[in-house]
Formats: sequence, structure tokens, C-alpha cells
Amino acid sequence: MSQSTASENTILVRFQMTPNPRAFKTIVNAPLKMSGNASFKLADKEYCQLPLVVELLSLSGVENLYIFENCATLTFDDPAEFSKNKKNIESIFKTRMTVHDPNFKTKEEIEKSDSVQIEKARRNSLTPELEQIENILDRTVRPGLQADGGDIEIVEYHNNELIIAYKGACGSCPSSTMGTLQAIQGILQDEFNPDIVVTPQIEDDFDF
Repeated sequence: MSQSTASENTILVRFQMTPNPRAFKTIVNAPLKMSGNASFKLADKEYCQLPLVVELLSLSGVENLYIFENCATLTFDDPAEFSKNKKNIESIFKTRMTVHDPNFKTKEEIEKSDSVQIEKARRNSLTPELEQIENILDRTVRPGLQADGGDIEIVEYHNNELIIAYKGACGSCPSSTMGTLQAIQGILQDEFNPDIVVTPQIEDDFDF
């Protein structure tokens, strides 16, 4: 795998708030992950081989790290920890991006091969109902959630009940079970099935 050719002086880092008061999105001008996404919990730093991930997880108060494209969302146990660690976060990105490999694969991706092909295969195997739901979510909900450092995944659809799993910043966000959930349900009731009920399920972190 090839590593980044970026230098400390070329790495730009900016921070962005998310709807979750405990989650903070970091955007850099270089790819963090070329395909798919990855979520890391605190215990992963014991065997993770990515210096960038290990050092971010080692910061005080960090509970979860979610990586997607050129964005990383850090979730803290206390919002005040972000302010304390802001300079350290910037420093970690500037120094560790020089050796970071954006082509890294999670354990799940390695076991199941390329994540893009997996998603294509999954979409091709969906029932017409689930395919319609996914298309509606792609068009209406996912762009906003991804912009805020999160996402949703369909777990199951049965007897008019849709179970979804929140990812990234959405996982511990108070609005996930309030406004966001109601919006998702309202959209699907309007465009898919007036009797559909959407239920959240907190997704477990990926193992690495």
C-alpha cells in the first residue's frame, strides 16, 4: 500500500461543529480513506497499525473516531475535551498525515473484499421495496447526514417497520432519536409507505 506524500506544511486542517454536541468534524485537504468508511473505538488503539488513528484515540476523552473520505469525526465523553485537545488534534493531523495510508482497509473490508463492490452487490440483491427505500434515503437524507459527519444504514425491513443504524456523529447525537428520526419517517411515509415506522438501532463500531 502506498502512503501519503503530504508534508506538514501542505496539510490544512479545519474544524466543524455537528448537531451532536459531543462530536466534532475535522476536515483535511488530503484523503483519509480512499473508499468506504471506518469507525474506531477506544480499545482499537491497542492493535491498530495506523499512527494517525492511534494518536487520535489516545487523546483524553475520545470515545469514537469515524473516518470518511477527507473527514474525521471525533466523539468525546465531554464537549469540553474538544476545546482542550483542539491544538493537539491539528498537530496530529499535520504530523501523521505524512505517513498515513488512505488506502487502508478495515478488518471487515479485508474479509469481504472491496467495499464498493460489496455495496454494489448488496444493492443488486435488494428487494424492490428496499431498493426504493435506499434510493429515497440517498436522495433526501444521506447527503445531509454525511455532511455532518454521520450516516445511516438499513438493518431490516419487516411488517412496515424499518430498523436503521446510525453511524459516525449520528450514533450518540440526541437529535438522532428526535428531529432526524421524525424527518426520515416523514419522508418515507410521503414517498414510500404511509404506514412505515422507523426505529433506530445503535450500530456497533467496526473492528479493525
